[in-house]
Amino acid sequence: MDPEIPVISLIEMGIIRDVTVAAEQVSVTMTPTFSGCPALLEMESLIIEAVQTLGVEQVVVNKQLNPPWTSDWITETGRAKLKAFGLAPPGMHGGNVTMTFFDLVECPRCDSKNTKLQNSFGTTLCRAIWVCNDCLEPFEQFKPL
Repeated sequence: MDPEIPVISLIEMGIIRDVTVAAEQVSVTMTPTFSGCPALLEMESLIIEAVQTLGVEQVVVNKQLNPPWTSDWITETGRAKLKAFGLAPPGMHGGNVTMTFFDLVECPRCDSKNTKLQNSFGTTLCRAIWVCNDCLEPFEQFKPL
């Protein structure tokens, strides 16, 4: 599971890019949301622990930074889990993120688009803080990256 958003898996986040099983070793390739992600070592530990619980002792985690992670890699199931958790999921952008930063974000609680950006930086670098003008609830959006 993602250490910062415990309701979504690293697979659903699109962070796990490949898994290779060879003899007695499993290699997992991951692309972090950004190279300076503070949860990077924790994700690596969680991956190793999860694979070892399956009975594999030799686990290698490879970090791949190219191509860079994009929020488009979050699965539909993952997007639904983000919303249920209270995080507005990022819109699909196909690589054109300049347009999505100016889009109104739908409130994950009441589905209203009558929202306002409160702060471009939330609890982590990949989140922004919004306020819904209808239900008056603040919420975070996972930024489109």
